[in-house]
Amino acid sequence: MIREVNLKHERIASILAREIRSGRVGRGTQLPGELELAKRFSVSRNTVRSALAVLSEDGLITTRTGKGSFVLFDGRPLDDRLGWSHALAEQGVDTEVRVLRLEHAQDQDLAERLDLDSPEVIVVERSRAIVGGEAISLERSRIPAVGELADLPARGLVDNSITATLARAGLHVDHGEQRLRGRPLDPEEATLLGRPEGTWFLHTTRTSWTTDNRFAEHVDSLLDPRHFELSLTYNESTR
Repeated sequence: MIREVNLKHERIASILAREIRSGRVGRGTQLPGELELAKRFSVSRNTVRSALAVLSEDGLITTRTGKGSFVLFDGRPLDDRLGWSHALAEQGVDTEVRVLRLEHAQDQDLAERLDLDSPEVIVVERSRAIVGGEAISLERSRIPAVGELADLPARGLVDNSITATLARAGLHVDHGEQRLRGRPLDPEEATLLGRPEGTWFLHTTRTSWTTDNRFAEHVDSLLDPRHFELSLTYNESTR
């Protein structure tokens, strides 16, 4: 059964998706800017951003800071905004995920650092391994315990994906910040990843927010440097 599209951003996403899939918008082609799309559909830029977030979650576009939105093409860099499973699958890497912890918690330190209204969070900890191979990451996420997310420990993740779970709850990631450093695994991390204690991994921290600046996720990830690397692109012009 096809669900009727009622929300403005869903209607816009549906129209743009048809244009992309039909080939009207070519692969690798830059989409019009937010302002131009807002004028075309007679909506706000926030509505346009929500529509682009839907296209991103469906794997149809990727957004590059300072360069607008682009149609996806084969061989593109890993885009973790789609969720690790989706992003890795796009590169032909099959992974399996093990949920280590999914529960309510209070994180007062995080609430103070991010100036959150409440320290109540849902903790999601997962390890990820190549199918039939070794573990390649350990991910520790904190997401807000609001709305339907408050029942997450009882219901579980949507399709084993935090990105899909947040989207189902109406939290579409729009912007954030990420930091990277290298550090050795502590005894607990080494056991979970099946590596010797002290093995060096990439340690990333990422905090994500929605278009209206609602907190969406804070995640600490340990990534195997034999499989992951950091690639930075920049554009000196501003939008």
